[in-house]
Amino acid sequence: MRLVDDLVDFIRGRGYVLDFSDSSFVDFFASELDVDIDDPAYAEHGGSKGKRLRCFLQKVDDASVVRTLRALWDHRAAWLAHTGQSDPVPNAEGRFLALVARLNGALESSRDQRPQPATDWRLLAGLRDDLVRIASLAPQDRGYGFEDFLRRCFDIAGLKAREPFRNIGEQIDGSFLLGEETYLLEAKWQASPTGVGDLHAFHGKIEQKAAWARGLFVSYHGFTAEGLTAFGAGKRLICMDGRDLHDALDRQIPLRAVLERKVRRAAETGRAQVPVGELFGLVTTGAAR
Repeated sequence: MRLVDDLVDFIRGRGYVLDFSDSSFVDFFASELDVDIDDPAYAEHGGSKGKRLRCFLQKVDDASVVRTLRALWDHRAAWLAHTGQSDPVPNAEGRFLALVARLNGALESSRDQRPQPATDWRLLAGLRDDLVRIASLAPQDRGYGFEDFLRRCFDIAGLKAREPFRNIGEQIDGSFLLGEETYLLEAKWQASPTGVGDLHAFHGKIEQKAAWARGLFVSYHGFTAEGLTAFGAGKRLICMDGRDLHDALDRQIPLRAVLERKVRRAAETGRAQVPVGELFGLVTTGAAR
């Protein structure tokens, strides 16, 4: 609730919700959510827009909370874009996505009675520190340490990571599920950025699998601009580098959200590698390398 307050009261102050007037607040809930927010049931703690919102969120189920928060976030993002203002709430999108991920995890757990992964900032901070520590390992240990690190990232994100496996004549560093798609993983920790040869080699492995197989190529030191250009657009893989990992963990952006946005941007533009900073509008200050 403290996060929700931070996200909605920065325009007009405590007790308000974004830029809504009393009438537009009622209209928003009626049109976007089919809810009468003026119902006395939501005014138990007071009649201000902020208090009615809090009461509503405390009374309804998690699915309704997620739907409401997403609608408010879209309105909030549209207001910021229209006014040209920068977001005054530190790491707003990462914290919002983490909250939605926790709520969705609770929903899945209630449906199938199995424990679901939670997005915990302490876990993400620990992973961020582990990523930095891998750089201090002996060269022969870095690759294995990097693969183990990625597996833990996928497990925390609930992506059902699978250990590395070997087919005849080739090594796959693992796999995971994103939505209904199976992604094969290639992970590299090498001294220089990855070039077009490695990209083509991994894409070739993917093309030998089922038509629905996809790929994620993670190169800690990134990819050469020439390699990405030569690799071209419209391929069946997306890319991620060490900067992406560090930015996501540092800003507490869930890995699932990062991958989903990379997949969508790749579908829209054909670009295999779009930095997390560009996807989420981040201004980075530190370095992962």
